[in-house]
Amino acid sequence: MDHHTLLFAVLLCITVTASASKQLCQPVEVQENPWLYVREVLNGCWTSFVRDDDNKEVHILNLNFDPTDSSMFDLNVTTAKPMILVLTSSVRAYGACYMNTDVAIYVNKNFANSLYCVPPMTLNTEAFPSQDEEVVTWVKQKFGGVTSFTTVRNPKSISFTGREGFKLGSSECILENEAPSMKYFINVETAASSPFKSCSLQQQDPSDDTELHIINIPESSRIRNVSLYVETKKTTSVFLRGPEGTVWSFQNLQHTKFGSNNEILLASITHRIPPNLKLNNDSAEAVQSKALEYFKATTFTSYNELRLNDPRVSLVLGKKDNSTVAESEPESAIAITTHTPPKTPLSMQLYTTPDYCFPLDPTTKVESDKRIYAEISVQTFGDSVFTIKVMSCVVRSNSSCPVGKELHFIPEMCSKKVCPNSTRLSFSLDQLQELKSTTWDLECSVKVCYSEQCGDGGRVKRNLAVSQSYLQPPNPPCFDFGLPAVLGIAFGGFLIGILLIAALWFIKIKTGYPTGLDMTSTVVNLSGCPCSGMKRQPVSNNPSPSENSSANASIGSTQSTPTSSMA
Repeated sequence: MDHHTLLFAVLLCITVTASASKQLCQPVEVQENPWLYVREVLNGCWTSFVRDDDNKEVHILNLNFDPTDSSMFDLNVTTAKPMILVLTSSVRAYGACYMNTDVAIYVNKNFANSLYCVPPMTLNTEAFPSQDEEVVTWVKQKFGGVTSFTTVRNPKSISFTGREGFKLGSSECILENEAPSMKYFINVETAASSPFKSCSLQQQDPSDDTELHIINIPESSRIRNVSLYVETKKTTSVFLRGPEGTVWSFQNLQHTKFGSNNEILLASITHRIPPNLKLNNDSAEAVQSKALEYFKATTFTSYNELRLNDPRVSLVLGKKDNSTVAESEPESAIAITTHTPPKTPLSMQLYTTPDYCFPLDPTTKVESDKRIYAEISVQTFGDSVFTIKVMSCVVRSNSSCPVGKELHFIPEMCSKKVCPNSTRLSFSLDQLQELKSTTWDLECSVKVCYSEQCGDGGRVKRNLAVSQSYLQPPNPPCFDFGLPAVLGIAFGGFLIGILLIAALWFIKIKTGYPTGLDMTSTVVNLSGCPCSGMKRQPVSNNPSPSENSSANASIGSTQSTPTSSMA
């Protein structure tokens, strides 16, 4: 008997231990989720278009009603500016409108005999398309353009404020995700909805810096595309379950690990990761148990069931204070999902030795003649392994007149086992020695690759303090006469000599050079070289018999008498 009692006690302890190690919770309907905030993806546009002929604006209201909603609303345009208003709905809708004679309303068949206006007026019923883009095209062809397109979910009251509805910018209506609350010319009140069932478990260790969140989309839901933005400073694990064909798009991956039975889209590098588990059971107990098993955890932070009928939805995961910030700044939040997504989270660590053992403190100055070693890492996404390719690096000085220089680097070898999600490089700061700045920003542009596909990973930046190494004073300048200089000088001297000879020759031609000099009565007529030091003898008055007679006559006619010559 004692043996059976002991065995029962052991089994009971094992059962209690197993149940304690796998805590579950029962989700309940909540109006406000402390961890998950829904930002619905609603199509819309807002342009500067105004009709030229009658100065009217052209607005489109696209009303979406959930099957459980009553599809009833009020429309007030008594203070609206002159405009053409196009109403479209995917389901039969009923409403009361309060009119302004300067407003013309066009409706589709779903509003036929179901929209009652005060004062009574005839509505224009048209058979225009139901798809958003097609409605915009139809309105542009009929009225010349579109001032705004606004999607409203489960509206209860819609009123126009009387302010101008156009805004400066593009005149073309290009549909994108938007927040209708930013349009000051219209006020919208919607029916309260409860898109969540949620529950949470108390963390066993409050000091634990990790979180586990579970998001479950039931099989009956229409949602197939979910955009997820994670706002948390802790390391977050996210377990995602949805019907087959659901795509979860991560807009950022800061401190995030994930597991899912659906396809994952990494928006920052436009790469898709296939499902890494199977789970067709959408019950809360099955999903919670699978999440704990997948992440080898004993508890989770929150469990959320998402119940919306829109095929697309945008979620912000984080504490309520974070989601409030996101809600109060819809423009920046929308930019995350519709324009340029945040880049992949990267980090850069600097080292002073090639063994990468001693990280460089950001406040420590590095001599400009030393070599620096850097390691650029990307945070781990689940079990995936990424490769980083450094495309270029620049350094910019932190001064009133910033100076930028491209930095030449050398890739350093590192095995995939040691560097599974990082890359290493080294560079020298020699080119910074001549610059006065001592604080710099080192920034590298990288690509992140998964398998054979690469995408823009953004830029990673790190501060760098540099101290100038001792520089030798420059030697006084000296002139180096090489072979070209010597040949140039020789050619110049030769050319000057030629010019001087030519000048002397020119003078000789112009002035003449006689064979003898005619002396006056006091000067002896000398022949031969005038520079000679020899003493010259007086010329005889009697010519020699051998002289030519004509020459004698010519000479005699120019000489003085013997008496005067002797004198």
